[in-house]
Amino acid sequence: MIEPQPAVQPQSANGTGTAPGKKRRFGGTGAQILSALKFYKVLAYLTGSMLLLLCAELITRYGFGQYLFAGGTNAVTGTPFGLGFADAEPAGVIGGLNLSVTILIVHGWMYVVYLVSNFRLWSLMRWPFAKLITMALGGVVPFLSFFVEKKFHAQVEAELAANPQAPQRY
Repeated sequence: MIEPQPAVQPQSANGTGTAPGKKRRFGGTGAQILSALKFYKVLAYLTGSMLLLLCAELITRYGFGQYLFAGGTNAVTGTPFGLGFADAEPAGVIGGLNLSVTILIVHGWMYVVYLVSNFRLWSLMRWPFAKLITMALGGVVPFLSFFVEKKFHAQVEAELAANPQAPQRY
């Protein structure tokens, strides 16, 4: 006996929008995609952690008027300054390394590399542009990179598992 079939093909369980009969296409091999996924995961955690550190630094700077310094000389007493917070205006430490500015610079450059990892994964997976924007927001919205990484990591693994023949391009 012939089983009745629905008139409209249901969406796939992985949420990609491809019908079960349609072959999923990727922009690279499975090894390339997994490499891009690992690179993205590492940078998502590093950038997210640096963003939280940056938020804490901005709160201390604008909320309490303090910079984080390492080394230098205390401007008031003239004694050597180790590691800690000092006044921003007037300068509480002469010389030394301003770690507050260092945090800003490191996060900025790390975000650039994070965007490269986003683009690499996005282009290999051939996802819609909205996913690239969501991934990019992970580096500027506190805590978002951790949640977005977890979601997209699971989605990449599900799409690769659901389409084992698709990554074999070469």
